[in-house]
Amino acid sequence: MRKSHILRGAALITLGAVLLPAGQSGHAAPPAPTPSTGSVPGWNEFLDGLRDLPDRVLARLPEDERNDPQVRQEVGRLALSAVTAAAIDALASDPDHPVFVPQLNNYITVGQPNADTNYRSAKITPGGIYRLRGRRGSTNQARVAEAGPRPQQVAGTINLGTPRPVHDINTLKVDTEGRYDVILSPTRPAGYTGDWWQLDPTSNLLLVRMVGSDWSKEREPTLSIERLDIAATRPRPSAKALENSLRGIPASADFIAPLLVDRPQKLRAEGYVNKLKAVDFSKMGGLTGQFYFEGAYALKDDEALIIETPVPDKCTYHSLILTNDIYETTDWYNNQSSLNGAQAPADKDGVLRVVVSPRDPGVPNWLDTAGYPAGMIQGRWMECSTQPVPVVRKVALADVRKSLPRETPAITAQEREQKVRDRRATLQQRPLW
Repeated sequence: MRKSHILRGAALITLGAVLLPAGQSGHAAPPAPTPSTGSVPGWNEFLDGLRDLPDRVLARLPEDERNDPQVRQEVGRLALSAVTAAAIDALASDPDHPVFVPQLNNYITVGQPNADTNYRSAKITPGGIYRLRGRRGSTNQARVAEAGPRPQQVAGTINLGTPRPVHDINTLKVDTEGRYDVILSPTRPAGYTGDWWQLDPTSNLLLVRMVGSDWSKEREPTLSIERLDIAATRPRPSAKALENSLRGIPASADFIAPLLVDRPQKLRAEGYVNKLKAVDFSKMGGLTGQFYFEGAYALKDDEALIIETPVPDKCTYHSLILTNDIYETTDWYNNQSSLNGAQAPADKDGVLRVVVSPRDPGVPNWLDTAGYPAGMIQGRWMECSTQPVPVVRKVALADVRKSLPRETPAITAQEREQKVRDRRATLQQRPLW
């Protein structure tokens, strides 16, 4: 699509919801500021607001974990991850001059990111007219989800509101160079005949999920965003706007850091240890059409779990990941702690079998707990003809081979080492920003 198509016949008119407190739009000021005593108004309050953030996260955990020096430092890492996400948002997010910034990845692990997904977000002004363009790429999925102000939260629950529209980059028309060009607005601009997505007039955030499956062959889409119904240039931000952004960081971090940290403990309390159940994330930002299952795991050094499930006849995407006991996704760059449909083949009988264990069992479909004796298993079926909940059985690590089909291939230690090195290299070459 060419630039001349953008607003033909009409003159160009000269998180958002996930990260900010309930009811706060992408550019609203935080609660009434307290008087500042420093030379930079808001700076001391910013520091004070973060001082006990790890303590607030630890308060959500059982006593044995609160007293564990290892877990305490991991909570510190989680808190830092939340602050980093909030700080990036404060520095880069401008709903009138937006840009897609990193939201979750291997180093910003709040909210348990999917290992195959590159997450980016851009705040937008409700009712604005926006243009997205770039190269479409070839990832398994490239979806742009809208989000809006969060409803008032009920104690003990997480509600991000009714699911909003999700737009699919992979369905857009492209030119001979693979470039797309699409307008997002509440109503189609007069005379415009190109690709157009209708934007909910109350949405204040766009969340992009770029989901890879065959990492070495697929190419990430590129994307830019601009607001069309205001001038292109951006004036100098006011002192008050900068102060509001600074003051908003603690509230954002305080929301996202403890958000799901106690989820593994809740699953244990429900009896889902080394056992999986279906879960509904539709009001927590989950994608429409995606079916989730999860459960806690607990393993000794000489034990393993075997996860078994039939693979649906039709399926856009499926995966399994591990998390630690505070719901951080286990480091998937440096460990084989996630597998998707392109990486984990089913056996001849159509059953997918995956081994979870602290030590390498010497089979291809292995999820490495990477030093965490307890944590969570989570799986996704995306746009699949069926949504089975896998069965899990615990076996001695020494008995893994005889618990699997006879034709299961063997992987040597040297082959595993190379697989992890290749995995890391491929992931590092995926753009995070």
